Amino acid sequence: MATEPPSLPPYPEMIMKALEALNEPNGANKSAIAKHIEATYGELPASHSTLLSHHLNRMKESGELVFAKNNYMKPDPNAPPKRGRGRPPKPKAPLPPGTVLSPPRPRGRPPKDPSAPPKPKTSTGSGRPRGRPKKVARTSPENVTVTSRPRGRPPKEKPALTEVSVGQ
Repeated sequence: MATEPPSLPPYPEMIMKALEALNEPNGANKSAIAKHIEATYGELPASHSTLLSHHLNRMKESGELVFAKNNYMKPDPNAPPKRGRGRPPKPKAPLPPGTVLSPPRPRGRPPKDPSAPPKPKTSTGSGRPRGRPKKVARTSPENVTVTSRPRGRPPKEKPALTEVSVGQ
């Protein structure tokens, strides 16, 4: 695998020099930056376009470059800083002097106290236990238990074959 020549400066530095040299008021697009770097530095690695895209995206995310209308440009030093995603936090109101802050409550249900006495069992009022009732074996009228059937659908019964006489 070919590596970049040792004389090549880092990509962020090459990108910034290309933007300064192109000196466009609306910035420069990726292909213009790539052409300027190729013309200036000549021998470039085979993965030049991939490396350029990666560094442009990284510089855009970090705020070193601004991306507008498909062009990359240096950020305006007088522009307000870009706000992150989501709703901004509420402004903190100053507390009156002498106020002591208690730590915030932890999340979730508090743990049970192991030294607390157990709770007495309360009845539901109906006298029945909770949940689905237990399965009781069925009995026939003569108090003889019926044999249990196998699970599932019973097999289909085949009709008995009868001989058919052919009339002449």
